[in-house]
Amino acid sequence: MDLKRAEKETVDPTYLWVGPNEKPLTGNNKINITKTGKLMVKDFLEPLSGLYTCTLSYKTVKAETQEEKVVKQRYDFMIFAYREPDYSYQMAVRFTTKSCVGKYNDLLFRLLKKILHNLIADLSCHIIEPSYKCHFVKVPKHGLIPELFIAFQVNPFAPGWKGKCNESVDCQDNTNHNILQARNRIEEFFRSQAYIFNHDFNKTLPAMHFVDHSFQIVRIDSCRPGFGKNEGLHSNCATCCVVCGPETFSPDVDVTCQTCVSIQIYGAISCP
Repeated sequence: MDLKRAEKETVDPTYLWVGPNEKPLTGNNKINITKTGKLMVKDFLEPLSGLYTCTLSYKTVKAETQEEKVVKQRYDFMIFAYREPDYSYQMAVRFTTKSCVGKYNDLLFRLLKKILHNLIADLSCHIIEPSYKCHFVKVPKHGLIPELFIAFQVNPFAPGWKGKCNESVDCQDNTNHNILQARNRIEEFFRSQAYIFNHDFNKTLPAMHFVDHSFQIVRIDSCRPGFGKNEGLHSNCATCCVVCGPETFSPDVDVTCQTCVSIQIYGAISCP
């Protein structure tokens, strides 16, 4: 019932819940309707999304005549399955180098990839889309210095991630926890490189070394297939990945649902 009705006495209330399939809901192992009309749904999945209707019936009784009258009030609720987004991180660092030509740049790049891979492999995370370019940077009091601009993405879905994820109660929490750990380890690795740069005065710095304060990181959100973000439609949960509605679908880990007028279900991952 609504708040105004809830503040009054209600005589002989009964409740009829109707689900998205337009059939009355009854109690089972996933659905429970309490004596006070609350609808409790367990293990809510994409197909359960849609319009839910509650019809409240109650009586008004005239004190003088005891005449009874049945009053009905209908309430409509749009209910959507949603997930927290999956996180990945786009990272960038810079290293000085002797020259923009030669094999040593490629050797450093491959060594760095191997170090980072080993650092996070036990978390079912991996490095994807690694790349580098060499640029000349004008540094105050040092002239032009060749530097490697290195970029890569840290992703929580390394081969075999599903096997480990199935051991977890909440798969999504597990992958997001792992990617946060991976981010922290990589941050610490480059922080240690900066510490060596700033505190090891007794050693001559190698020609190829980490450029202090060059580490940059941006979080990238992605939604599982069948889900997408829609701030206009779901402003109260703008950062959530909400199930794609009828006439929309999402085939991959994008953050938007695409249009497909032939779709009549929630959570579609393809357009027939």
